Amino acid sequence: MAAQTSKIDDVAATDFETLTSFVMKEHANQELVVFLNAMQTSLKFIVRAVRKAGIADLYGLAGTENSSGDDVKKLDLLSDEVMIDCLKKSGACALLVSEEQEEPIVVPEATRGSLCVAFDPLDGSSNIDCNVSTGTIFSVFQKTSEGEPCAADILKPGTDMVCAGYCMYGSAIDLCITFMNGVHRFTLDDSIGEFVYIGPLTFPAKNKTIYSCNEGNYQLWDANIQQSVELFKSPSDGSKPYSARYVGSMVSDVHRTILYGGIFLYPADKKSTKGKLRLLYEGLPMASIIEQAGGVASTGMFQGSVQRILDVVPEHIHDRCPIIMGCERDCSKVLALYD
Repeated sequence: MAAQTSKIDDVAATDFETLTSFVMKEHANQELVVFLNAMQTSLKFIVRAVRKAGIADLYGLAGTENSSGDDVKKLDLLSDEVMIDCLKKSGACALLVSEEQEEPIVVPEATRGSLCVAFDPLDGSSNIDCNVSTGTIFSVFQKTSEGEPCAADILKPGTDMVCAGYCMYGSAIDLCITFMNGVHRFTLDDSIGEFVYIGPLTFPAKNKTIYSCNEGNYQLWDANIQQSVELFKSPSDGSKPYSARYVGSMVSDVHRTILYGGIFLYPADKKSTKGKLRLLYEGLPMASIIEQAGGVASTGMFQGSVQRILDVVPEHIHDRCPIIMGCERDCSKVLALYD
């Protein structure tokens, strides 16, 4: 990574890899190349909006609710509009599903491709007013049916995804993508306006001891989740307690979990029996990235059994699922309590 970074910093260098050149070289699906070009354009617009939110009066609520009943921020709406516009015009997409839209969006036939895309335009936007890292998450499926695009074209298990990714808006702008052959990490170089490839993203050889969850929901969890968190805080073998780290933005928490190791949990509880995080544009794409990076992604006990997240089929476009994901060491400790 150091060699690649020094090459980028060298103004005379011409052979570093951008997202566009990387995807064109690595992937034969040209429609996917076109899609990712449109996606990165929308991400750059969102980066600009996030950075200028204060001076452009984009902080605060928009006075509406999204498809899940959450209060919508001004930046949510802007990010949603930008992504829909870019993807509809790309010529690569057939169907779009957004967290901010109640119904799926059918792309007009004149600019229609064959990809079905689900996305959360601005994950963690409740943190935007206090300048905490946010992000965008997306999953991509191939339309395989005949006729007009419809919700059934995207209501599939995660094993059918052809691409998934997230972009994190923090001190650096990181874009992490999987084509189901490992995870590829790109960072936005503002000087040239391009996402530059900096290497694969994997769990470290030696994982740190970190757990991440919203402990405000502790009393609502089942006994096994409560016990697992207590074990992280007070290991039975007398080893050092785990550190607690929770941002409240899934992109930030998952990104840190992969880079440092550990576990991220957002389980089902008495109030949200199917969990809180949405399956199509949060659970499935993040589960795919976690697994491709060498980790484990499970629902925990869900609808009578412990399931792999990627095997869950959404019942509707805004369906939810519980989340237990991270390194194998820590996920196995939680899942063993259900045996």
